[in-house]
Amino acid sequence: MSDTVRNIRLAVSPLSWVNEVLHDLGAGTTPGQVLGEAAQAGFEGVETSRIFPHAAEPLRMLLDAHGLSLASGWFSGTLAENPVAHDIETVRGHAALLRDCGARVLVYGETAHMAADALDVALFARRPLSGIDIAAYGQRLTAFADHLQAAYGLALNFHHHLMMIGETLDEISAIMMATGPSVGLLLDTGHAAAAGFDYADLIAAFGDRINHIHLKDVRRPVLDRLHREGGSFNAGVRAGMFTVPGDGDVDFTPLADFLASGGYEGWLVVEAEQDPAKAPPPETVTRAARFVREHVMRGAQ
Repeated sequence: MSDTVRNIRLAVSPLSWVNEVLHDLGAGTTPGQVLGEAAQAGFEGVETSRIFPHAAEPLRMLLDAHGLSLASGWFSGTLAENPVAHDIETVRGHAALLRDCGARVLVYGETAHMAADALDVALFARRPLSGIDIAAYGQRLTAFADHLQAAYGLALNFHHHLMMIGETLDEISAIMMATGPSVGLLLDTGHAAAAGFDYADLIAAFGDRINHIHLKDVRRPVLDRLHREGGSFNAGVRAGMFTVPGDGDVDFTPLADFLASGGYEGWLVVEAEQDPAKAPPPETVTRAARFVREHVMRGAQ
């Protein structure tokens, strides 16, 4: 099954099978299980995972065996506190892996300026974007993005994310305004909803810079309870705050309209950090793929 329309392709994140931080979620899951079930559900690609090989040749062999492509992969950036040369050095292996496995974009998550326990403190206790020279940060991000493109042929996309720099609409806007055109934006429907703003506002402001899209849904009652009780990001993952598109309260109509307008080419990645014991991956991601094709990609086909 293939949905390649104006080079719009559908992938799935391994987070539906195994968590990158909470290692008990999906413990014992094998790469073959993830890739086999992703292919069976009709996806064309996946993102990287801690359980996948970290060398290009064995990863390519695994992907090829299941007829899948590598869409992208997360990099924990630290440019909010470190010079560009630092991240140029630390990204080398990961960027080479992405390039050698055929990916064209790198997901940049800003992990500097975070408390060590940021994902385990109350959602309302995050460190806001303060004490940082946004202009200088934007210059470093731009220089890093320029290096990735020149050295590896990779486009950077900035991932707005709960509990990290760039959670709120104002913060994301400030960062994007401070960066050059080589810095793309990863649109994450779930992180926008959980942060309390409409992702359509990002499309309106920065649609021409969106170069990667994560599709996740949010269960509003779970999110509201976490806020009332002082719950954390990790507690939210365990409780089912996030889910696959179509299972929560996010309206995907603005995204469908954006795709139909011809304003985007690239990967759509179903990404739902869930407990696989509560949300069995094969049926969950299969349902998600069907929803995305019928309701999100409808006008682009």
